[in-house]
Formats: sequence, C-alpha cells, structure tokens
Amino acid sequence: MSTIAQNLKQLTSKLPTGVKLVAVSKFHPVERLQEAYDAGQRLFGENRAQELASKAPQLPADIEWNFIGHLQKNKVRMIIPHVAMIQSVDSVELLTLINKEAARVNRHIKVLLQLHVAKEQTKSGFTVDEVLKAAAEGNFENLSNVTIAGVMAMATFTDDMQQVASEFETVHDTFIKLREMKFATPEFKEISMGMSDDWTIAVEHGATIVRIGTDIFGAREY
Repeated sequence: MSTIAQNLKQLTSKLPTGVKLVAVSKFHPVERLQEAYDAGQRLFGENRAQELASKAPQLPADIEWNFIGHLQKNKVRMIIPHVAMIQSVDSVELLTLINKEAARVNRHIKVLLQLHVAKEQTKSGFTVDEVLKAAAEGNFENLSNVTIAGVMAMATFTDDMQQVASEFETVHDTFIKLREMKFATPEFKEISMGMSDDWTIAVEHGATIVRIGTDIFGAREY
C-alpha cells in the first residue's frame, strides 16, 4: 500500500460518518492524485483555476472537483466545465457570474458561501453581517444553474485552538441563521471547514466537509 493510500485509510477511519473528505491537491502532480484516486478518493480540491483546468482532463472523469481558492471573475469560465462545487463564493457578483457561465454551458454547479471569520485580513469571504444582509435582500435567489449548498470558512492561522474553536462556532451559528432565513431546503446542508491542523475541532463544531492536503500528500512541491 502506498503512503498516500495509508494516509487516506488512517484519515477516513477517524472521520465521523457523514463527514466528507476533500483531498487538497494543489501543487501536487497528477501521478499523486491518481494514487489517491486508486485508493478510493473521489473528492479533490484545487486552489488555482489554471491548475484545476490542466489536471482535470488528465484524470478519471468521475472525480468531483471542488474549487476552494480565491476565484477571480476572469477565471470562472475556465473551471466551470470541470467543477462539481465551488466552495469559495465570496461576493454576490461572483455568484451571479458563476450562474451565468454555468447556464452558458448547460451545467448545474453547487456552491458554498465563503465566510470571513479569521483575524487575517488577507482571507476572503463575506463577513457575517454581509452574508445575512445579502440573504435578507434576496441576493441568493433566482439562480437557475446554481445551488447554494452551505457555507465554507478558514480559521485564523494560530496555535490558539480556543480562538479557532470560537471562529468555527461562529460559522456554525451563521449557517443556522441562513438556513432559518432563506435556505430551509435539503440542499443547504454543508459546512466546509477544517484543514490538516484543525479538522478535529471543525468536526466538533459541525463541519460536514473537511479539506486536507498535507496529511494525505505530504509537503507540497512548489
């Protein structure tokens, strides 16, 4: 059994039932992704549009590609043919464009609303107030080719796990508020948060999707 297969087996044995694992494969070559696929992994997450668009045609068609990085508007068309989900929708304008581009090629895309709960200003996303206001104003409605499936967030990069837990709790609370306001549907069910260093805390606070790279593939090859 390869190291990647062993890592996946170890990880999936720890994940509670119902929590999905997205293997974060940025900067790793397709051969390593194929190893993970051969070990049974089907959800992969990429942060860069060009990398996803390059890798997808080289790998099996039943992979569910998730885009998880900051998505520039001029790169939306590049990834729409390949992605099953875009986790990093950080503005109403981007959401509208994704819907338009998905309609253009007759696809239906799941998306997550990215929340900015971390202390770092470099991270993207709606603030809690912004996302609740956008929901109240009807900005997440009438999207023919997009399903809003939940929320996504990244915690502050810190050793203070109490702060991380507090931020994840904010994400969960916001998810509940959105569901009660606008999304009382079976489709709105995902909370994507937690990476290699903090996924166990994320799961304790309601994560249904965790995004893990290093613990599967090892250190990235830049």
